[in-house]
Amino acid sequence: MPLYKTIEIDSNTKVLVWKITETLEELFRNKPLKDSSLTRVEGMKSEQHQRGFLSVRNLLEALGYDDFDLYYDEFGKPHLKDGKHISITHSYSFAAIIVGYDNVGIDMELRRDKISKIADKFMDTEFSFLDKTADDYIRKLTVIWGAKEAKYKMCNSKSLSFKDNMTVHPFQLADKKGLATVRKEDFKKDFQFYFEEIEDFTLVYALEQDKRK
Repeated sequence: MPLYKTIEIDSNTKVLVWKITETLEELFRNKPLKDSSLTRVEGMKSEQHQRGFLSVRNLLEALGYDDFDLYYDEFGKPHLKDGKHISITHSYSFAAIIVGYDNVGIDMELRRDKISKIADKFMDTEFSFLDKTADDYIRKLTVIWGAKEAKYKMCNSKSLSFKDNMTVHPFQLADKKGLATVRKEDFKKDFQFYFEEIEDFTLVYALEQDKRK
């Protein structure tokens, strides 16, 4: 299908979401790819991952870019050649990107009950404001995971621990936003994040500079 949703944060910062309904052949059609990207997508064992990869290229096109404008650093973080920051996510039937002049991060997750089984692997202090018996427990867990994943992408450090170095502060689902902190040794930084539920998925994006006050 065409572009599913656009969120314009300001004139230079946008979130784009694509719902993946096309076949692999349709997504490949007229899609210019670098040799390295073609090798990468052809080497993927799952068609689902291939479709997600190519859907991201459709999102790039919607902003006037193509695969040749995108490159990855030694840590695997994506960048655009014009200097703008980009973050990428795809999960099952959705793909999304956020692009802006400041550092940004994005994640999209399918809401599933099984996230509760690994909650103690990525949370610590957050348990103090969560009610495990509440109807919204899984929804809040998914937001917390998404916020930490988005921050992880922004910080570009493989040594960050979701549980030990990242904290999501108390938030309400109705607010559709929250504050999170990254701490490691002498580094400390707060990030504003925003979220919304799209069908059975939760979209979370984080900003280096809060432009939605």
